[in-house]
Amino acid sequence: MGLWDVLPDSERQQWIFDPFVSVGPLRFGMTSDEASAALGGVPAAARQHYPRWDVVCHTYSDVGLMLYFAGEGLRGVSIDARRGPQVHADEAVLVGQVPSELEQWLFARAESREPFTELFYLPGAEPGSLTLGVALCVQRAGDHLLTRPVFLAADVMDDVYHRLPREAWAIF
Repeated sequence: MGLWDVLPDSERQQWIFDPFVSVGPLRFGMTSDEASAALGGVPAAARQHYPRWDVVCHTYSDVGLMLYFAGEGLRGVSIDARRGPQVHADEAVLVGQVPSELEQWLFARAESREPFTELFYLPGAEPGSLTLGVALCVQRAGDHLLTRPVFLAADVMDDVYHRLPREAWAIF
């Protein structure tokens, strides 16, 4: 795969998102060893500790994932837009999509709920859903931006932006 190539959905693992419970085989609260086992025993390619947030990030380059762990276990799952698994939620596909189209999907979804308790925006203007526990971050694919969702545990939702390191929200 080239640097900017994007895997078609037909070549990606297909995962289901259950808000605040699981993303594919990963369950919020599981330990890093349990997460590695759930991914088929794949070891993390890199680990980074962020003392300010008391979070450790495990990068699984071959799978297209970044997993964020705090003392209580798995707290965040970031899916690589170009090569990570495709994640389905409420009949929508969330990974590697046009950001404005998914933002419209969030708006439409919010119309049947309380908009002020449904939507949030990160400082970089990426939208998110408080009831789904997802922030629709973006990632470059050449000259285009694609969605790189970050799925979050329930106990992170009180202050999304400050519970994970800034790198979780960065465009890369």
